[in-house]
Amino acid sequence: MSARRLVLVGHGMVGQRFLENIAQAKDRFAVTVLCEEPRPAYDRVNLTSYFSGKDAQALSLVPEGFFARTGFELRLGEGAAAIDRSARTVTTTRGAVLPYDVLVLATGSSPFVPPVPGREREHCYVYRTIEDLDAIKAAANVSKIGTVVGGGLLGLEAAKALKDLGLETHVVEFAPRLMAVQLDEFGGRLLRKKIEALGVRVHLSRNTTRIAAGESARHRMLFADGEHLETDVIVFSAGIRPRDELARAAGLALGPRGGIAIDGACRTSDPAIYAIGECAAWHGTIFGLVAPGYDMARVAAQQLLEAPAEFAGADLSTKLKLLGVEVASIGDAHGNTPGALSYFFSDERAGHYKKLVTSADGKRLLGAVLVGDAGDYGTLLAMVQNGLPLPAQPETLILPAHEGSKTQGLGSELLPAGATICSCNNVCKGALCAAIEAGATTLGALKKSTKASTSCGGCATLVKQILDAELRRRGVVVTNHLCEHFPHTRQELFHLVRLGGLKTFDEVLVKHGRGLGCDICKPAVASILAACWNEFVLAPKHASIQDTNDYYLANLQKDGTYSVVPRVPGGEITPEKLIVLGKVAQRFGLYTKITGGQRIDLFGARLEQLPLIWKDLIAAGFESGHAYGKAVRTVKSCVGSTWCRYGVQDSVGLAIKLEQRYRGIRSPHKLKLGVSGCTRECAEAQGKDVGVIATEKGWNLYVCGNGGMRPRHADLLAADLDEATLVRYIDRFLMFYIRTADRLQRTSVWLENLEGGIDYVRQVVCEDRLGIAAELEAEMQKLVDSYECEWKKALSNPETLKRFRHFVNTPAADPSIRFVTERGQIRPAQRQEKDAPAAAAAELVS
Repeated sequence: MSARRLVLVGHGMVGQRFLENIAQAKDRFAVTVLCEEPRPAYDRVNLTSYFSGKDAQALSLVPEGFFARTGFELRLGEGAAAIDRSARTVTTTRGAVLPYDVLVLATGSSPFVPPVPGREREHCYVYRTIEDLDAIKAAANVSKIGTVVGGGLLGLEAAKALKDLGLETHVVEFAPRLMAVQLDEFGGRLLRKKIEALGVRVHLSRNTTRIAAGESARHRMLFADGEHLETDVIVFSAGIRPRDELARAAGLALGPRGGIAIDGACRTSDPAIYAIGECAAWHGTIFGLVAPGYDMARVAAQQLLEAPAEFAGADLSTKLKLLGVEVASIGDAHGNTPGALSYFFSDERAGHYKKLVTSADGKRLLGAVLVGDAGDYGTLLAMVQNGLPLPAQPETLILPAHEGSKTQGLGSELLPAGATICSCNNVCKGALCAAIEAGATTLGALKKSTKASTSCGGCATLVKQILDAELRRRGVVVTNHLCEHFPHTRQELFHLVRLGGLKTFDEVLVKHGRGLGCDICKPAVASILAACWNEFVLAPKHASIQDTNDYYLANLQKDGTYSVVPRVPGGEITPEKLIVLGKVAQRFGLYTKITGGQRIDLFGARLEQLPLIWKDLIAAGFESGHAYGKAVRTVKSCVGSTWCRYGVQDSVGLAIKLEQRYRGIRSPHKLKLGVSGCTRECAEAQGKDVGVIATEKGWNLYVCGNGGMRPRHADLLAADLDEATLVRYIDRFLMFYIRTADRLQRTSVWLENLEGGIDYVRQVVCEDRLGIAAELEAEMQKLVDSYECEWKKALSNPETLKRFRHFVNTPAADPSIRFVTERGQIRPAQRQEKDAPAAAAAELVS
């Protein structure tokens, strides 16, 4: 049976989700995707992050190699111009004619621009695509004041973007309150108060009648009440309109307010054509959120795969963080249901407002509004979606706990298997439990397996509750104990060591452990002791608990030799030091390689050679690069403003300062840093545990990125920092990670499993929510002040040097080590090469 020809028009978030849903049956379809934008699908929900440092690649929703694996054809920069339903063809904007057996329209929506005279003036924009954002960004460089027309969800997102760009920001809204669709009068009033406290001016009940040339700024916005506002940049974000022009021209049925009419199977009036996402109208309703679009994508794919599925509408509940203010709206937030009852709680001092809407008998929750504190969103949403019974006093769900009482919530154990937990990705409790059964027993693994809590993140708390409850139900003790010898987490043990002033493994074991210890707890405690007191790791009281690499201050390689990695701060090295490295490599017959971390590694050193090699290197001014330890490794840099015509800051100078500050600091896992001198990002700082990128106004700080087997783009922690503030924030971040991470946990995994994620890290590091900022900085300064090069220390101690011999009873070298030459350098001989005659193997035994 030949593959059916499927044409997908539109490659946005919903279009990509549709492709992922049919990828399992890729051999059944010959798929062509028309994408009028110059790039594949990207995350429009988090588009604002583009202004705070994320690039288009980081926003991409397309897994690497997706189109190559599936065989789907993606045509970028090519949209659809016309549909011929009788011939079943689509004519593209480049004139190509594509035949189809199935056509799927995912054309999305376009921004609504009010018909205001002057709207076509220069520096008036919409907020929809990356190209729009690039234009706004360029305009901000020559502007001081920015104004958003529209005070809804999209408008407030756009306002955050303008504020991030450093503009004096205004919001102009026609309605009498912000987010009029989602919030009631009280919620809207509190939201306005909190946003204005952040420096954004809000103008409500304002009808813009004309945009003219300004006197003190580029534009003057004239309002119907006779008032006016001067501004340099105007961004229209006053709602959306479905992109239904193709369907209209092709004669497809439309909804009463536009949009392509669809049934429960997401079919249009033509059975060969489906419509999904914001272009579709189901029973006349157009859904402007991504979650309903994802559900339509699932249903359409299931229909094509001949599996039963039906779109039955969608819940429009949403949780957002707008300009730093948590806002959530659930179900019937306005109490429009006949007989509905409302419960309110307001704390203006704390900036919290909560509202419940219940059925007339008070037994079912119909809706809710949360402003300032949306922590109960997941629980309340589950109650609404699953019709769960309310407690006898519903108000206890929103009243704060006081001494001797506690708030009532919904235990995750009471949720049925079919309860929707993540509405964005249509994940029910049963799917989460099945994933846990299959081995997803950490929050990060569960999110990766099910995609729950990977879109808006509103369900993260409930997902964690279900994970813990399910593990307990299966008899799994939910514990992070270090090992059988220490009934404590690494975080707990760290604090016990520091508060107790414990300086040796034996002291820690006697005080807080049992038994003799093991290969898990010994290196872990060694790392904690080093992070707390920074004593020499090969001192007699510490040496026996180090792992192999730390025990010999070198990385053990596959053939039993070791690598030598001297530190090259920021990647900057003098010709004299380069010559030293070359001479050392020649003298000891070592393999040399320039690494991605901008250092020169020397491989093939035998154990007894290590002190001799390092003696020469130390004499030339080198230090240990700590490539052997779970410690700060490198700070990669570009050449920055010193040489590059695009550089805006001295990235090399800062990289050297950071590497010299944090060198050798032990942590739960290795740490890599990067500093780029401009947003071209040549140092790949956004792939590092700590990344710094120069801006015209200072430095942007990114954290918790990494490459490796599970690459992760770093998150922006803070923007436009001066150097002193930047260093303080890095101090705090690193010490907070060192204090709280699990054993051998990378910063990326730590963040994924940290409740509250990057927002919580920002509160701790930048806002000092826990009141420990000064303490974290002091701890870091002690580590900085007590730094010693470990190899220099080792060379000065004859007892330490005794360990560097392969046999305890003879100084002889390991006879099993053999090399062969390849490309002019040595490499380890394979087994068959070791067994071959020495002459044929070109053996080197220098």
